Formats: sequence, C-alpha cells, structure tokens
Amino acid sequence: MLSDIDITKSIYLFIHGRKDLESQAINALISKGFGRDKIVSAKPDKVGDIGDYMAMLWMPPNPDHIKIQKITKVEPVKPEGMIGLWKGVSKEDLLTIPLKQV
Repeated sequence: MLSDIDITKSIYLFIHGRKDLESQAINALISKGFGRDKIVSAKPDKVGDIGDYMAMLWMPPNPDHIKIQKITKVEPVKPEGMIGLWKGVSKEDLLTIPLKQV
C-alpha cells in the first residue's frame, strides 16, 4: 500500500531507455506523494540504500505502469553491463501505479 511507503526516502527511477516517458513517470510518482527532490535517475555506478525505493517502468519495451520496490539488501558486486552495481541489490515488490493517470 502507498501508505506503507516512507516518502522521505529516495526513489530510484529506471526508465529502461525510454527518455520519452521520463517526465510522465516523474509526474506519476509526484501525484502519489513522492517529492521531486527524492526522485533520482538510476545509474549503474550508484545504488540506493536499504530502505530506499526503486521505481521501474514496466514492462519493457512498452511499459504501461511503474513497479515500486523497496531495497531490502545491498551486496558488493562486480558491476555488470547496464545493470552495473544494481546486480547486488535485493528488493521486495510493493505495488504498481499506472503510468498514465486517469
């Protein structure tokens, strides 16, 4: 539930190369209570902390919703391809929100 989310934590946004949907995804997250200053573009060389969140456009290549996940564990790994250091991040699915607001 959205009420279980700590909006003071950072949320890392994965757009899977869909720059055309980035502002739409940010607006959808803001409409659900996330602060613009807490939404971080996910990069392969910097991961979030335990308790932070991940927001993923889903399902690539033509996403229609955003999957919200909580970071539950961060293990050191050797970066791998586009995933980078996120390979060592364990997460728990929390909820989904529609990409297009009704």
